[in-house]
Amino acid sequence: MHFPYGLSDFGKVREQGYWYLDRTDRIPVLEAAGDQLIFLRPRRFGKSLLLSMLEHYYDLNRAEQFEALFGPLAIGQHPTARHNQYFVLKWDFSLVAAHGEIGAIEAALHQHINDRIYQCIDDYQSHWKGAISLHPHNALSSFESLLGAVRRTPHKLYLLIDEYDNFANEVLMAAHPGGQDRYQTLLQGEGLMKTVFKSVKAAAGGMGLDRVFITGVSPVVLSDMTSGYNVGKDLFLLPQFNDLCGFTEGEVAAVLNQLTQEGGDWSADKALATMRTFYNGYRFSEEAGESLYNPTLSLYFFDALATQGKYPRQMLDENLAMDRNKLIYIASMPHGEDLLIEALSGDDRVLVPELVQRFGVADVLAAVKDQPFMASLLYFFGILTLAGEGELAKLILRIPNLVARGLYVERLRERWLPATDVRAASRAAAERLYLEADLTPLCALIEQSYFAVLSNRDYRWTNELMVKFAFLTLLFDDRLYMAVSELETERGYADLALIVRPDMRRFQALDLLLEFKYLSLKELGLSGEQVQQESRDAMAQRPAVAAKLDEAEAQARDYGGTLTRRHGLTDLRAFAVVALGVERLVWRRLPGTAAKITS
Repeated sequence: MHFPYGLSDFGKVREQGYWYLDRTDRIPVLEAAGDQLIFLRPRRFGKSLLLSMLEHYYDLNRAEQFEALFGPLAIGQHPTARHNQYFVLKWDFSLVAAHGEIGAIEAALHQHINDRIYQCIDDYQSHWKGAISLHPHNALSSFESLLGAVRRTPHKLYLLIDEYDNFANEVLMAAHPGGQDRYQTLLQGEGLMKTVFKSVKAAAGGMGLDRVFITGVSPVVLSDMTSGYNVGKDLFLLPQFNDLCGFTEGEVAAVLNQLTQEGGDWSADKALATMRTFYNGYRFSEEAGESLYNPTLSLYFFDALATQGKYPRQMLDENLAMDRNKLIYIASMPHGEDLLIEALSGDDRVLVPELVQRFGVADVLAAVKDQPFMASLLYFFGILTLAGEGELAKLILRIPNLVARGLYVERLRERWLPATDVRAASRAAAERLYLEADLTPLCALIEQSYFAVLSNRDYRWTNELMVKFAFLTLLFDDRLYMAVSELETERGYADLALIVRPDMRRFQALDLLLEFKYLSLKELGLSGEQVQQESRDAMAQRPAVAAKLDEAEAQARDYGGTLTRRHGLTDLRAFAVVALGVERLVWRRLPGTAAKITS
């Protein structure tokens, strides 16, 4: 099997025999949905391949290729009347440069539209019945001229717009101090972006443009161009289009099973469990019955299995690294860091009355950035996803999978541990735990430096949560582990489980489970200085501390049994950890059934 990892050209995928997950059965549904459609999905979620499929289906120049491209597919068996009936014009706004001053950005947009119009003229040159004028500095005049030529033929135009919001979002989130001003100029009043979409709207009013399909990531730009383009129909929250892009678990399992039949020496069940942990979890409709796998990451994984016979070393494809910028942007907003903490804390803490869909320039620049606003933005970026309904019909949003969780942890670690020497020390301490089940160096580092950093942050911790986050941010390593905070078990939630990836069991890393408790100095009846002076072993013998250790140990044994059965573990190392204020850590290691105090 050959997988089209990184390919978005439908013709190449079909002609060169790449694996393709057939979504052509949705074409009749899309036609019935409306003439001007808007479909939003996170980056690298298969939108460009979807547009390429539509381009090949409707392009009148590709009529002779229809059988080869679509014959074996669902739509090939039951084609609609519109196939191969259109001139197709495609704009890709990810190709518009977002740097420089406003004049340079506007010139780049005009140039891109003109380039695509020129390509369209060249592609269909045998169909034109008169001259078409290109205006080098006014692409909208060029568009008008093209439409005039279209009206002199028996065909109409289908406009595809990919990544409609890409360069505008880049302008908005740019570190350039004038980025927000440039965004306002592009979108507000009679800005160029709004004017472009007003032209599209006018063209669809009997001027030769029949259908429009627009893809993007978020409705940020959509809100600002609404008055200029208020005829588009939003598809992105409708349940029938939940899996228009993305793979279901059944589809992923079928590929893994076929790969093992072709000679894989790995377990399809274990591979599926790994992919489920790292890549599954996306839901784009409140009414969707099934979560989805990220298609780009799934193809990345499949391709590694097919070409190398093993899992990819890094579970996060670096092509998705740009998603880090979205978290940086959110974290820089007032209380943005709080939201990242809430999302990572588990227990479905992120609740919103409804998804915010108005992200116009006034909202983004001036409105209060409350939790619903920022959480909705993260939903559209694909770094949170829908997870059902909570109290009072509020929507629950959660981190979809371990890859997305890793982006959160990475961002917080960078904010909290900026010093290179501290990061190096934390890596060395984590490796001691991974290899030797020795918590001593890690706890010493947390006591001496990390607690001071976290306790000075500008949010209200629950103190047990602060302890958990100290360990989570220092121990997260998806090269080796499926590191899961608040891993659901039959009877509750484990605080932090580090389960070695199936493909990494040839190394000596240990499976680990940590349960955390907290005691304030007031509850202990001791000062910080007294806690510092007493030995760890003596502190562990104090009744209040011993009771907390016993409580954490009982939970660790319970959760450990579930993890052992679920993952087939033979040597899970479990720890009960109690924080005494923000002064000391006391822990108990549980090797098998014996309990031991580490001093």
